Amino acid sequence: MLQGISNVFKIPDLKRKILYTALILIIYRLGSFIPIPGINSSALKDFLGGASSQGGNIFGMFDLFVGGNLGRASVFALGIMPYITTSIVIQLLGGVLPFFERLKKEGAEGQKKINQYTRYGTVLIAAFNAIGISMFLQRVVEGAVPHSGIIFTFTSVVTMVTGVMFIMWLGEQITEHGIGNGISLIIFAGIIARYPAGFWNMYLMIKAGAMSIFMAVFVLIIMIAVTASVVLITEANRKIPVQYAKRIIGRKVYGGQSTHIPLKVNTAGVIPIIFAQSIIMFPRTIATFFKDSNFMISLVNLLSPGAFLYTILYVGLIIFFAYFYTAMVLNPVEMAENMKKYGGFIPGRKPGKKTAEYINNVLVRITLPGAVFFAFVAVLPEFMSKWSNLPFYFGGTGLIIIVGVALDTLQQIESHLVMRHYEGFMKKGKLRGRRG
Repeated sequence: MLQGISNVFKIPDLKRKILYTALILIIYRLGSFIPIPGINSSALKDFLGGASSQGGNIFGMFDLFVGGNLGRASVFALGIMPYITTSIVIQLLGGVLPFFERLKKEGAEGQKKINQYTRYGTVLIAAFNAIGISMFLQRVVEGAVPHSGIIFTFTSVVTMVTGVMFIMWLGEQITEHGIGNGISLIIFAGIIARYPAGFWNMYLMIKAGAMSIFMAVFVLIIMIAVTASVVLITEANRKIPVQYAKRIIGRKVYGGQSTHIPLKVNTAGVIPIIFAQSIIMFPRTIATFFKDSNFMISLVNLLSPGAFLYTILYVGLIIFFAYFYTAMVLNPVEMAENMKKYGGFIPGRKPGKKTAEYINNVLVRITLPGAVFFAFVAVLPEFMSKWSNLPFYFGGTGLIIIVGVALDTLQQIESHLVMRHYEGFMKKGKLRGRRG
């Protein structure tokens, strides 16, 4: 491992990419502390309270993704979430609307057009979100905007939309000139920036006697075990063997080789958790605006993290969206037709309809354990906070994103090392070997 890290800096091109990525991430973090003009960030922070750290409502969940930028009322208050939302919507539309489906099949040119539509959609969603946050700050958060009015609304909306566009540009620069996926790394940086302060608070609690050393060690062991399990499930896949028939054209023999289709246990990734959180927290967030209504107060209690109804709905929605998203992005019929077109077949299965049915059955079986495990990771933070009094948010969406982005970036660095005949980070058990 140490040899692999030292090899990274022996390759000038790879070293330049890593340093460039680090510089862009530093710029992003510095911008996170520049406030929007005309906002009393202390009042906003008091209003959000523990929501940012515990994900208690939709604003807390949003603040988690943007690295605390909403709680600080920074120019990056919207983070990169409008871009992520637009990307997910367009990806889902690709499986529903023929127009986007055709673009996906047009290769590089089609992807270029999709990227352009994604940028346009990002600006529209960012403007919509910025207007909503501006109204929210002026009308709901007492004392957050000392001088409200049309001037503040215009200034804050322009500032936040410009911040989203700048972050989007930073992400594209990392993707083009750095290492890893730029957008993912920006989200990664925002989430992981919370952990140093969280561990420091944990140390202060131990020092003050609010948490025993035994409990702290036990919590750290659980954190390591859960993280390792997330890595395992993220990388796990089911390999379906595929055999290609031999074809003789003239004097040459084509095909005849054996390969496989790797179907990931968790094809949907973190998206089911994001969808489930958004749906279940939306009514609860609306209910918090009606503090005088007994019905709304009851609704808030029922849909609070840790409540029985909340947990049941949350887990059920995650499993549902795991199947829904997998069905949207993977088409067994199309996979079977492509295999048939190039002379491929699954041993023991007839090409065409039978092959599609077999692939679909495999997807149904492997999606369930992945969805159940990620549902467990999603509800883990609430139990960790209550059981161990952990002073920061561990698990859930943040952990899955951190693991996924870290693995993807490490695999890109690994490929650079192997391509230039250097020893990578792992030997026999390296990640890309398990991917097959």
